[in-house]
Amino acid sequence: MSLCMGCMQEIGSESVCPLCGFDNTEKQQAPFLPYGTELANRYIVGAGIDTNGESTRYLGFDKQTGDVVIVCEFLPIGLFIRREDEVAVRVNYENRNTFNKLKDDFLNYYRILSELRELSALMNVHNMFEENNTAYVIEENEDLIPFEEYVERSNGSLDWDIVRPLFMPVISALEALHKRGVGHYAISPKNMYITAQGKIKISGFATESERKRGTPLKSQLFSGAAAPEQYEDNFPLDDITDIYGFCATLFYSLTGRLPKSAPERLNDSRLLMSTNTVKRLPPHVVSALANGLQVERENRITDFDELRSQLSVAHTAKAIQDEISRTASMNLSHATEQKQKRRGMSPVSITIIAAAITAVVLGFLGFLFVQMNPNMFSDMFGSKQDVTQASTENTEWTGATVPNYLGKTYDEVVKEVGSDTSITILKNYTDEFSDEYKEGTVMTQNPPAGAHVTENDKAAGVTVSLTISKGARMRELPEIEGLALEKASQDIAAQGLIGEAEYAYDDKYAEGIVVGYKDKSVGETVEYGTKVIVIVSKGKEPVPTE
Repeated sequence: MSLCMGCMQEIGSESVCPLCGFDNTEKQQAPFLPYGTELANRYIVGAGIDTNGESTRYLGFDKQTGDVVIVCEFLPIGLFIRREDEVAVRVNYENRNTFNKLKDDFLNYYRILSELRELSALMNVHNMFEENNTAYVIEENEDLIPFEEYVERSNGSLDWDIVRPLFMPVISALEALHKRGVGHYAISPKNMYITAQGKIKISGFATESERKRGTPLKSQLFSGAAAPEQYEDNFPLDDITDIYGFCATLFYSLTGRLPKSAPERLNDSRLLMSTNTVKRLPPHVVSALANGLQVERENRITDFDELRSQLSVAHTAKAIQDEISRTASMNLSHATEQKQKRRGMSPVSITIIAAAITAVVLGFLGFLFVQMNPNMFSDMFGSKQDVTQASTENTEWTGATVPNYLGKTYDEVVKEVGSDTSITILKNYTDEFSDEYKEGTVMTQNPPAGAHVTENDKAAGVTVSLTISKGARMRELPEIEGLALEKASQDIAAQGLIGEAEYAYDDKYAEGIVVGYKDKSVGETVEYGTKVIVIVSKGKEPVPTE
């Protein structure tokens, strides 16, 4: 049987897979396992899927069951050596204790996961074993849709009625992990998937050492979803950390954008949610997002019961209202028989009293909500008032108008507004491409420049919504030949592109110096966000010695 290493389907004598297009003549680069490596006399290793500082996941095939699986290999970057075509890792003597301690943590983490298989949001672990001086975990391979793709297919954001049943099992899964002494610490849109049954699955599992700075592992943090404490050296992580990532991903689901990165939010903690989004969300959800995304840990939601409660408050209020209505209805039925005993109280009076009780209870819940979050809407999200234009057919407008902010940066607009309390600036999360306006400048505003502002508008406050330009969609490849990889990467990123290194021997440039682009040339234009391959020198090719 001949398998394609890219999809694990039978391809016979074909070298390029007719199903997925994978070229099976290529080699998998070290330090990753060579294609076709067999583990535990059972699992065949294929193409790598993703990697972090602690482990690497490959597509695999289980010869015993005939199933396609996921093979996760403990592979802590910087603590081992594995050359091309080798399968065993070699650990330096000085790193052996650290390597073994981290490996034990890795196996213990996945043992806990394997014991929580009844939780629908967690990936199923089928097997664990040690081989090749390292450790392996075999995970179930399901037909999944990346969560980011799922949201994009749903017009860029989801309604709360869809989000709530999706995310509640995630709270239960995180709660179960923390009760066993471990956490996820990387809940983000990139680590979420949707099953064929429309349920969420969490991926991206790793030990705590991988999810914070200052440990022997090269940390992998997800900007916008990682909590502020994860950027501190060796800060102890807990359920409050996972609550931040959960709420950031919830925020993404409802808005289509993640919050700013935690380091940025330490200077400006506002969550820039559009007014239209705020209006279509239940107030208790907006409150829970604000409380779960507090940059100061002491102000954040502290446990999963509280998180679940804050996201379900509307259902609690409705249950109370339904119970009051039910009780009132029972009393009304009984009232016919007991009318004289109630000193003449009529069914109408009972209805009025029941309605009054309902109003008092709901009013009390509303009061508690406002007391818990007195400044949330003004400080975190702002509010939007309609700008009413004076309509005069024969008289030219001489009153105030909305200023023109087009072509200015957001910071310039905020500075211009200054202490003027009659205008509130709201930055939309939906940036757009523009050939007219430079990246980072305002390309549209609502209300438009020149819109009439009445005295009533001034008193209520005018909110101006700004859309920021991402610049032109097509970007030019910069000159990078002869630069150090770090500088070349910065220049490429400045163009809104993604650089990926590929290493090769080169007689002209020293090790670590960029040779040029692969399959592209300087000055060529590519679409914003395109990944470009950069050839980096490995130095001169060694001369074989006899």
